[in-house]
Amino acid sequence: MFSEPPLAWRKMILVFFILTSALWVTCLSADIDKGRRKVVHVLEDDTGAVIVQTAPGKVVTHRGGSITLPCRFHHEPENSDPDRIRIKWTKVTDALQFEDVFVALGKQQRVFGSYRGRVFLEEAGLGDASVIIQNVTLEDYGRYECEVTNDMEDDAGFVNLDLEGVVFPYYPREGRYKLNYHQAEDSCKQQDAILASHSQLHKAWLEGLDWCNAGWLEDGSVQYPISHPRDQCGRKDTPAGVRNYGYRHKEDERYDAFCFTSKLSGKVYFLKRFKKVNYAEAAKACVRDGALVAKVGQLYAAWKFQLLDRCEAGWLEDGSIRYPIVNPRARCGGAQPGVRHLGFPDKKFRLYGVYCFRRSKGDTAGGAKSSASGWTRRGGGGGIPTNSTRV
Repeated sequence: MFSEPPLAWRKMILVFFILTSALWVTCLSADIDKGRRKVVHVLEDDTGAVIVQTAPGKVVTHRGGSITLPCRFHHEPENSDPDRIRIKWTKVTDALQFEDVFVALGKQQRVFGSYRGRVFLEEAGLGDASVIIQNVTLEDYGRYECEVTNDMEDDAGFVNLDLEGVVFPYYPREGRYKLNYHQAEDSCKQQDAILASHSQLHKAWLEGLDWCNAGWLEDGSVQYPISHPRDQCGRKDTPAGVRNYGYRHKEDERYDAFCFTSKLSGKVYFLKRFKKVNYAEAAKACVRDGALVAKVGQLYAAWKFQLLDRCEAGWLEDGSIRYPIVNPRARCGGAQPGVRHLGFPDKKFRLYGVYCFRRSKGDTAGGAKSSASGWTRRGGGGGIPTNSTRV
C-alpha cells in the first residue's frame, strides 16, 4: 500500500496543476470569450489555505468603458463563515507602493479615492472576488493586486489593465528639451493625456513610431523610439529600437514628453469657415459652435479611433498648428500616416483653420458620487452589468 505523499510534495503538485490550468485558460479564452473577462479554473486542496487565481496576461478596455478585473478564490473548509472573508484590491504604483482601490468584509464594502462610484464586486457566485471598473479613466491603466484573507490564511494574485490608445511625442511652445518630469506630466494632462509607460511606447514603436528626441515616461525614465536608424539619431549603424537613457533626475533634467491617450467621449472636427482666423478668433468660433478648441491628445485620439483625415492645418488648444492624415497623399506632408505638426506660430497675426472638440451629450468628467465615508452594504442579487470590452 502506498502512503500519502508529504504536504510539501502535495503543494508542489498543486502549483504545477494551477500553472498548467492557467496555460490552458490562456489558449481557450481567446476563442470562447474575447469579451468582458477570462474564465479561470481553481483547483481545490485540503490544506485549509486560501488559493487565489487571476487571469493570465492582461485585460483590455478603453477610456470610458467598463471592464472586469477577474479574481477567483477557493478556501477550506467550505462551511467557513463568508462574512469573515476579506477581499481587497489595490493598485501597484511604480515605486512598489500600493494605492487602495476596494475592500469588502462580508456584506460591507468600501471604495477609495477616484474609484468611488465606479468599482463594484461582480458577485458571480461563490469564490468570485472579481471587481468591475466602470467609466474607465486614463489613470486606471496599470497593475492591480487581488488579495483574499480568511481567519488563518491569505493569498494574492495580479491583473494588468491595459487601454487601447495612442502614444504621441510632445514639447511646448518654448521648444525642445524644456520639461522636467513634473512639467512633462502636467503637459500631458493639459493635452488630455498621461505620460506613457514603457510598454505603451514599445508597442507604439512596433507600430512604426519614430521620434528622434528623448522624452519622459511615467516611470521617470527617458527614452525614444527609432524605427529608421540614421546618423542624426544615434548613428545609422545601430539597430532600430527604443533607446533608453535610464532614470533621470526629475527636477533638474529636461527633455520632451511621450504622452498616451485613449478613445474620446465626443468628436473632433475641422470647423468649416469662409476665411482663416487667428488663435483668439478660432477659440470664439469653436465656442459659437458649441465646442472648444481641440487639445493635442484629442486630435491624436480622433486620428487613431475616428480615422479623422484632413489635409488642412488648424489651431489646437496649446497654440500649435497640426492636421491628421490617415491616407497619405501628395501635398499632405509625407508618405506616412500621422498627425502633422507645423509648430507654434504667432497667435495674433498668423491665420489658419481650427479643430474643435464637442463632448458627447450626457458625458461627465468623472464617475457617480458615493457616500462620504465610502462604505456601502451589499444586497443580494447579481453583479453590475458591464459595457462592451475586449480581452
